[in-house]
Amino acid sequence: MRRPMVAGNWKMHGTRASVAELIEGLANLALPGGVVDVAVFPPSLHVSLVVDCLEGQSISVGAQNCAHQAGQGALTGEVSSTQLADAGCKFVLVGHSERRQIMGESNEVLNRKFEAVQAAGLTPILCIGETLEERKAGKTLEVVGQQLDSIIEELGIGAFVNAVVAYEPVWAIGTGLTASPEQAQEVHAAIRAQLMKENSEVAQGVRLLYGGSVKAANAVELFGMPDIDGGLIGGASLNADEFGAIIRAAGN
Repeated sequence: MRRPMVAGNWKMHGTRASVAELIEGLANLALPGGVVDVAVFPPSLHVSLVVDCLEGQSISVGAQNCAHQAGQGALTGEVSSTQLADAGCKFVLVGHSERRQIMGESNEVLNRKFEAVQAAGLTPILCIGETLEERKAGKTLEVVGQQLDSIIEELGIGAFVNAVVAYEPVWAIGTGLTASPEQAQEVHAAIRAQLMKENSEVAQGVRLLYGGSVKAANAVELFGMPDIDGGLIGGASLNADEFGAIIRAAGN
């Protein structure tokens, strides 16, 4: 049985004051104990603050990005996965569409980041998804399949024993648009089927999250789909009450 997961990607938001306020709100949430894994992904500048403030809470901390090499070295401006592990992180996002689209990160670079995350003992959350143009052209499953295949071909299906996959249609991120539960389930089912071709046990164990304008109002229906194991939440995770409602939806 896959345990649901709800992860909050704070993106490039937060000051020390606002982060402290958000953490206080999260600490006061009535969460469904032991049935949902919860993680938050603050900007790297605030990771240590969040780790310290959430000590003793059932909320893990992750990073939004890492360098493509695991160890320390001469790479100005980057943060390695081993440094993130040392800071108390448990997860790292890899391949978010904003990294792919805006920062120009290729599958080759993301393969190395995925590997670096696991080399540090952390769990990568691989983000995959199509643009609106690709969906209109009927290429959704092709695009998502290629992004997933890149990891499988480079690192093998065993890499997904310790990994999470998040399907985030680019057209639904921060736009207010959301894939219908049926649309999301179709892609999630295709992802699991693709993994199943390689190894059925691994495929059944991998948690698949949906991300793209998830809110408390649509979370129950989305999370009710058989292959959707939770969500990667953007803007709604910056509001403790809204985030808490989404977590409770996953717990149901």
